[in-house]
Amino acid sequence: MAIVNVSDQSFNTEVEGQGTVLVDFWAPWCGPCKMLAPILEELSTEVGDDLKIAKVNVDENPESASRFGVMSIPTLIVFKDGQPVDKVVGLNSKEALKNMISKHQ
Repeated sequence: MAIVNVSDQSFNTEVEGQGTVLVDFWAPWCGPCKMLAPILEELSTEVGDDLKIAKVNVDENPESASRFGVMSIPTLIVFKDGQPVDKVVGLNSKEALKNMISKHQ
């Protein structure tokens, strides 16, 4: 499944539905965020339709970042059926992210 760019306006529609969604709160100037991008691309091809991955640019969408208490980036939050169930801050390995996601599927 392709990675979806989400805005403050589309957040509810894209994230708060059914299933598991991994949301990446990031910014273009953030070095660790740039390092995380290819990891998320790999993850999206490996997990396929079992997981939706969404990216929120915190500079352009401060409302969503504020709503979920994002203080540092990258912050990744797992949503299950619309509710945040797990959160990790900073650059993580693909394996660590897979383990976090698998707990909620």
